[in-house]
Amino acid sequence: MTDEKKPDGDQAKPDAKIEPPPPHHEEDSVSTHHSVVIGGQEVPYQTTAGRFILKEEDGKKLASFFYTAYTRSDVDDVAERPIVFAFNGGPGSSSVWLHLGLFGPKRVELDSEGIAPALPGRLISNEHSLLDKADLVFIDPVGTGYSRAIPNEDGKKFAHFKKDIESVSEFIRLYLSRNGRWASPKYLAGESYGTTRAGGVAAHLLDQAGVAFNGLILISAILNFTTAPFDSATWTFQQGNDIPYIAFLPTYAATARYHGKLDKKHQRKELRTFLDEVEAFAVGEYATALLLGDALPQDRLAKVAAKVAEYTGLPAAYVESYRLRIEILRFCKALRRDEGITVGRLDSRYTGVGRFDDGDSMETDPSGDAISSQYAALFNHYVRTELGYSTDLAYEVLSLKVHEAWDYEDFKGAQVDVSEKLRSTLTRNAHMRVFVANGYYDLATPHFATEYTINHMALKPEPRSRIEMAYYESGHMMYVHEPSLEKLAADLRSFVG
Repeated sequence: MTDEKKPDGDQAKPDAKIEPPPPHHEEDSVSTHHSVVIGGQEVPYQTTAGRFILKEEDGKKLASFFYTAYTRSDVDDVAERPIVFAFNGGPGSSSVWLHLGLFGPKRVELDSEGIAPALPGRLISNEHSLLDKADLVFIDPVGTGYSRAIPNEDGKKFAHFKKDIESVSEFIRLYLSRNGRWASPKYLAGESYGTTRAGGVAAHLLDQAGVAFNGLILISAILNFTTAPFDSATWTFQQGNDIPYIAFLPTYAATARYHGKLDKKHQRKELRTFLDEVEAFAVGEYATALLLGDALPQDRLAKVAAKVAEYTGLPAAYVESYRLRIEILRFCKALRRDEGITVGRLDSRYTGVGRFDDGDSMETDPSGDAISSQYAALFNHYVRTELGYSTDLAYEVLSLKVHEAWDYEDFKGAQVDVSEKLRSTLTRNAHMRVFVANGYYDLATPHFATEYTINHMALKPEPRSRIEMAYYESGHMMYVHEPSLEKLAADLRSFVG
């Protein structure tokens, strides 16, 4: 019986009577059985929602990790069954986005453009789930979801680049051991900062536990923060670093074209054809002008500013006044300022209206506002009613406490960069492949910035050939856009299958 044919209440029957939840410093789990139709095939599966306790070797408890695992029920030999460990980024984000947006057997209902039809929304069967090809484990790092430090006061020590990698790696090692999955083909999937984490975890587990992954799935990748703003409070680029301006320009151009702000000659072009033109300008005339800094002659400044304006839809005088350097929030506010409209950062297709039309900052990100509440409400309902997991803890969808406390101690005086770890892992693990998903309307981790990072990893031809790049006409969470979801799901099925 599929989910469509039977009410959810009849689908979700825990294996045992659910007792009052134990404290978060104790292990617990509950299993339920379901089925979903993927590609016309009924896929039976078991869901396990629960907590692992991470301990020191002397038995001291360090943290409780909440996870949700989906395993196909009709598999004879799990050693031949791929398994995907997935998490989002933030840092401070739970895994709910990849869980209920892309990989899991249920997804948040959105229209074809990524807009929720009504509040509080509803979950529908995900015919694009990867569950037909691989088992799935969604991990909430410490401080996110229901995962907590033990005691709670120690939470800050896990809000740390290295400690985060170590704790997530230890969870994966425990899961492989407890569930007999060491022989299974293994994949890591991360989104946004989760790609930073994935690069670190793949290297750490290879070094410390001998875990060699078959593949990494990097969605909206950020591997080298030199290409992006480091200060999340203002989203301003680092003084003297011109790389982000070059890396972001093609996404500004794609956004302006999407909103119809360009001359007809550019609006009529195919998106990819247009971007080829913009990218050639970005690494050529534009990059040269930026590198000259204040030594750039006034006539050349005016000429390049006019070209930037032509590609971005911004006034030439505005571009010139900022010496060709337009930061993210300035662009988001300026593109449609005359209409009192702000475009999104995570997904620049979305728009919103702020209190003030002037200025260079926005109250909130319209692309986040459009869908966040649906994911939060629906997960809280789903985990309790359909998965049968009960707790009084708040599910931290995106913990600002964790985000604001995050410590990049390992990179004091330098930008965060895991690209070298990825290069080393790809070189040492000759069977590992990497799939990178890029959204053309992503102003958080632009596609051209990711290309820059990969093109500067000093990879030899053979390991470089194991990196596959894919592009979608959507934003940071490209799966909220129905056509992009269909394409991404097909690409991932091919990559894992």
